Amino acid sequence: MTGIAVPPPCADRAAPTARLFIALWPPPRVRQALAACRDATAWPAGAAPTASDKLHLTLHFIGSVAAGRVDAIAAALQVPVQGFDLQLDLVERWRGGLAVLRPRQPPPRLLQLHAELAGVLQRLGLPVEPRGFRPHVTLARRAAAAAPVAPAAPLHWRASGYALVQSGPDGRYRVLQRYR
Repeated sequence: MTGIAVPPPCADRAAPTARLFIALWPPPRVRQALAACRDATAWPAGAAPTASDKLHLTLHFIGSVAAGRVDAIAAALQVPVQGFDLQLDLVERWRGGLAVLRPRQPPPRLLQLHAELAGVLQRLGLPVEPRGFRPHVTLARRAAAAAPVAPAAPLHWRASGYALVQSGPDGRYRVLQRYR
């Protein structure tokens, strides 16, 4: 023995995490309509149109949580959902270069679902965005110079549930749980 101390396994190594959000996840027909709306705009150089498989309406961004908590969070997020009709009819450019499609008038049941999920997140000790809820689908990022084209007719989305989604380190989204 040389008397050299062997350090213990790294206790300070970051525990595995999962980056989560809760969203209205569109069915194929709605996803195709959202993609058509996105594709109707001639995006300027540097703009980043949202990939079709990522089009969604975020209800709550949770952020990074310990991977060991994901199952408990998924179980706790079960709240009753009454289906509602969502009319996406207004295209806007927001600060930060976001091009979005949003409802002119968010349906009361969407606002109720958002509030109920906020309550669950708070009880779990998870963050809730303090700013007012502005429901939207992001069509593109870095699109400050774009002139987004509104759909010819409001995009109709019959929402009957939501999803817990993980954003992977590779940028891919994976639906972990669907709630109906």
